[in-house]
Amino acid sequence: MPTTEPERRARLLAASGGRRILGIAGPPGAGKSTLAGRLARALGPALAVVVPMDGFHLAQAELVRLGRADRKGAPDTFDATGYAALLRRLREPGPATVYAPAFDRSLEEPIAGSIPVHPAVPLVITEGNYLLHPADGWADVRPLLDESWFLAPDDAIRTRRLVERHVRHGRERARAEEWVTRSDEANARLIAPTRARADLVLTGSELDTP
Repeated sequence: MPTTEPERRARLLAASGGRRILGIAGPPGAGKSTLAGRLARALGPALAVVVPMDGFHLAQAELVRLGRADRKGAPDTFDATGYAALLRRLREPGPATVYAPAFDRSLEEPIAGSIPVHPAVPLVITEGNYLLHPADGWADVRPLLDESWFLAPDDAIRTRRLVERHVRHGRERARAEEWVTRSDEANARLIAPTRARADLVLTGSELDTP
């Protein structure tokens, strides 16, 4: 199978010397985690590891305490400062493995210490909605990325994916559709202008490439 342009660019980053961080941004349902996982599998575990932004979701109990539970996924429902601190640590790997958090969609909670990042792995692929967002505590993230991409699939396909994802994880369809319209799409509109800060914008046809 021929090498795709995203894979080619990721391989160049991995081979450029030292530790590099590739950031994949885009609206909810854009396929960020799918692409990140595809790249990591293509390069193999010796060259790449995925560290998602979603591991920095605030816990549900904290969102309830702050009165933000009905806006879960908005910029202020994450620990942006903690995420940036982890990226700084990953940029300068020491002798020890660094453990990053993941997000368990079946629990809807972050899980600490889930993703080992060995110091010899040259490429960290991180993905999430707000990597290029210049406000709400996220401004420190963009300078920590060696390269940033923005995914821009067809919006009808993207929102359909979102609804199906929410249904798979336990929401009734009517509730899933309401959440996508009210919450996910508000976040999509917020970050749409940040595509101008990306090094590469990938559109529908490019994202459909297996």
